[in-house]
Amino acid sequence: MGDSLVSFDPARIAVILLAGGRGTRAGFDAPKQHVMLGGKAVLQWSLDALAAYPGVLVSDDDIALPAGWSRAAPGAERQDSVASGLALLAEWSDDAVVLVHDSARPGVTPDVIDRLVAALESGAAAAIPVLVVADTIVRNADASVVDRAELARVQTPQAFRLGALRRAHAEAAGEAASDDAQLVRRLGEGVALVAGDARLHKLTFAEDLAMLESLLGVEKETMRIATGMGYDVHRLVAGKPLWLGGIRIDHSHGLSGHSDADVALHAITDALLGAAADGDIGCHFPPSDPQWKGAESWRFLDYAVQRVADRGGDIQHLDLIIIGEAPKVGPHREAMRLRISEIARLPLSRISVKATTTEGLGFAGRREGLAAQAVATILWKE
Repeated sequence: MGDSLVSFDPARIAVILLAGGRGTRAGFDAPKQHVMLGGKAVLQWSLDALAAYPGVLVSDDDIALPAGWSRAAPGAERQDSVASGLALLAEWSDDAVVLVHDSARPGVTPDVIDRLVAALESGAAAAIPVLVVADTIVRNADASVVDRAELARVQTPQAFRLGALRRAHAEAAGEAASDDAQLVRRLGEGVALVAGDARLHKLTFAEDLAMLESLLGVEKETMRIATGMGYDVHRLVAGKPLWLGGIRIDHSHGLSGHSDADVALHAITDALLGAAADGDIGCHFPPSDPQWKGAESWRFLDYAVQRVADRGGDIQHLDLIIIGEAPKVGPHREAMRLRISEIARLPLSRISVKATTTEGLGFAGRREGLAAQAVATILWKE
């Protein structure tokens, strides 16, 4: 808080944050308060800016709340939602200050809050932030000019003495108002105007998102898709367990190698490392290192998945093909997909497992070994 509030106890300021609207005019797939802005939801910007005060989030969403906050169900209209928040402040005294804010305005600044509370300290029952109207304003009916000197653009948060806001809602008797300040004016109370901030621009339409990114100094994220390929081969030998696609399969032969020789998981691991431009499986788990002798191959895949996550990558899809005459992969396909999805921490819908033979040709056709190829697709933020 700024120096202007040295006489006011910040603990006597409460917040009602409205986030129950659907925002259909914006045209987003999700409610506009959940649209991502600079790496976090629009709603989170307000929560972060106001987290120092006790508050009530009026929303059905299960977003994590700051310490000292509670949640209230939104109403059918804005006034109903504010009333829902007020109900959770029943134990607060009438002389406390309450800030009512619309979560679609993510650019809350301490300076605006300072000015609002300072206005209440000077005796106002309510204070609202406003911006001057710079454009020429005309009437729709006849294009006649309206004197813009008489107009101002209203923003939130709006500040109230809690008692005044309680009385305003109690006496509204269902009469609609565009904001709470209008309800307080109907009581005959004065509403102070303080300087607003362009960063409190409201997200109403889709194009407002680009404007907010500029106003808030947000660097827009760019995305890059990378594809990696992996290939592995291991010899089939008698008397060894067969690990393939992360599961153990009953078979007369198993795969020979320094680890458990799971060609499928090795191929996927190499594909992920390739899409991350991060070397290959031999660089990270050299066969010359005795610690990897007999190692379970799921550990290699888990490692590659974590490497991608640590660098900000999002694995979009894994496509695996196993090459060999036997065993038949079909009966084990879904078990492999499930195990790979568990290791890679991905939905099953992002895992593809296929199999083919070489029509009796080559080492695989002679049943001397198995091979696997994999393709990994990763979405990178830049």
